[in-house]
Amino acid sequence: MAHMTSETPAPLTLHGLSVEGVNQCVHCGLCLASCPTFAELGTEMDSPRGRIFLIKSLAEARIGLSDSTVQHLSLCLDCRACETVCPAGVPYGRLIEAAKAEIERQRPGGPLRRAFRWVNFDLLLRHPRMLRLAGAGLRFYQASGLQTLVRKSGLVRVLPGTLPAWESLLPPLPAAAARAPLAAFTPAEGARRGRVAMLTGCVQSVVFGAHNRATARVLAKNGWDVSAPTGQGCCGALNAHGGDHRRAVEMARRTIEAFEGERVEAVIVNTSGCGAHMKGYGVLLADDPAWAERARRFSAGVRDVAEFLATAPLRGPLAPVPLTVTYHDPCHVVHGQKIRSAPRALLAQIPGLRVVDLPESDWCCGSAGIYNLTQPEMAGRLLQRKVRHVLGTGAAAVVTANPGCILQIQQGLRAAGSPVAVLHIVEILDRLYGHDSA
Repeated sequence: MAHMTSETPAPLTLHGLSVEGVNQCVHCGLCLASCPTFAELGTEMDSPRGRIFLIKSLAEARIGLSDSTVQHLSLCLDCRACETVCPAGVPYGRLIEAAKAEIERQRPGGPLRRAFRWVNFDLLLRHPRMLRLAGAGLRFYQASGLQTLVRKSGLVRVLPGTLPAWESLLPPLPAAAARAPLAAFTPAEGARRGRVAMLTGCVQSVVFGAHNRATARVLAKNGWDVSAPTGQGCCGALNAHGGDHRRAVEMARRTIEAFEGERVEAVIVNTSGCGAHMKGYGVLLADDPAWAERARRFSAGVRDVAEFLATAPLRGPLAPVPLTVTYHDPCHVVHGQKIRSAPRALLAQIPGLRVVDLPESDWCCGSAGIYNLTQPEMAGRLLQRKVRHVLGTGAAAVVTANPGCILQIQQGLRAAGSPVAVLHIVEILDRLYGHDSA
């Protein structure tokens, strides 16, 4: 075994996480044209190349976490568009997550920010029952007319911090029956192909339960038994993206435990950030001898729902869906998981559906996990850019594959007074089989 010598440089780390990947950057600048924040601001330190320089300098203790450094790093969307075009294979997503974890360690913020993070990361995301209670409370807030009163009276504008941005993004919460957990087992229809397990998610299960039911129905129509393990919870993606590394690791272990007893061909995920994060469990837990191999095995079986369904033609009969749509690539599908053609291949099989190209379809809409809550000004600029492109297509609906993108683009279209709908790809596929995803 090699031993550290005085000539051997110490590994570069932030928050105990390796950032050695900064040394792969050759400073070619190919990432600049693909970075949304650089496109908006034009400043080097708001580009991937600039942020890599900051991360390297922090890891080598040549600079400290000044207000300016924190601002440049925090403005990163973690959209990973730079990874797609990087010729040197810099693992930028891992680097920025390490930097954000170090920011949280050194600069946790004031009482309001710490309370916001505790409520969301520690209380709600870690405890599905508390999240369901919060969903019931939000449903009452909306159905009782309180939300209308708060918005019309202008009270929402006096909320502290980024709470006005948070309130404006609240989706209509469905009734209690629609928030019920997905059935633990959905049997295959027709000739059985095998069995899969499905992540039902945290926020996804409370707010977008209809997407989960549509996913299970479409998989069943295509010959798959669908298991939804009851012990699952949040996968930890939001924690990792928000710099909460410790809880992200904890949630990864819990997710692996919930699924590894299932004898399935794949674990299906219908939320892009969750899918990209779960495929990275092998890296997240690589330094843990008790979990490294378990994590690698688990990650190897994770599949995005479109990626999985596109491996074979959709089973018929397929009902026509006479609609003109455009497709928005969620960052953590196209850049995080390198899936670009599969969703379009599925849409191409739908009779009656016309798909028109969306300019900058793979550019971030500004959602980016909780970015639209922590950086509402930049998120708003990117959203306006996305909405302009959507409206220019003339499409009646935007199809995408991530709940955060759906909420963000819906808000932008609503603010523009547009009736254009925003649909998850499984909602369109569900219509093929006579369902409306309700």
